[in-house]
Amino acid sequence: MTQLIETREKLLDETGWHILHALQEDARMSYAELGRRVGLTAPAVQERVKRLEEAGIVKGYHAEIDLKRVGAPVSAFIRLSDTGRNFDRVGEILKAMPYVLEMHHVLGEDCYVVKVAVPSVAALDTFFRRVKPYAHTTTSIIVHSPVDHRTICADIADEPEM
Repeated sequence: MTQLIETREKLLDETGWHILHALQEDARMSYAELGRRVGLTAPAVQERVKRLEEAGIVKGYHAEIDLKRVGAPVSAFIRLSDTGRNFDRVGEILKAMPYVLEMHHVLGEDCYVVKVAVPSVAALDTFFRRVKPYAHTTTSIIVHSPVDHRTICADIADEPEM
């Protein structure tokens, strides 16, 4: 654990955070452009990115897909709680559903929180029919997302002030 903290602190200096911010904004930029933005040479920034990847800080590079344009304009968060009837089956069912975008096992009143994207509100019925025997559900359909995606910055590791 101590080594992990030391590695994180070494990699996440001011330059490291600038690199992470730039990569989150545009992961397709060249090392030359990334280096220009953070004040390093292309080889130096390439080495820094490689170390961030090896440390598991940068886990991957992904395309952001517009769900409406690919035919899944309805998104919802669905909370699932145990009915006492073979709830373990719910996890298997959720993992197999292509429209489950995120699945989180949580502590508290619910057991899972999932984010789904479907072609219509009526399509949610398929979801409910599959999980109804095993889980109680509470659904919130997403109308608008004022913060759809936020870049991670150094402030995330700071304790909030009360």
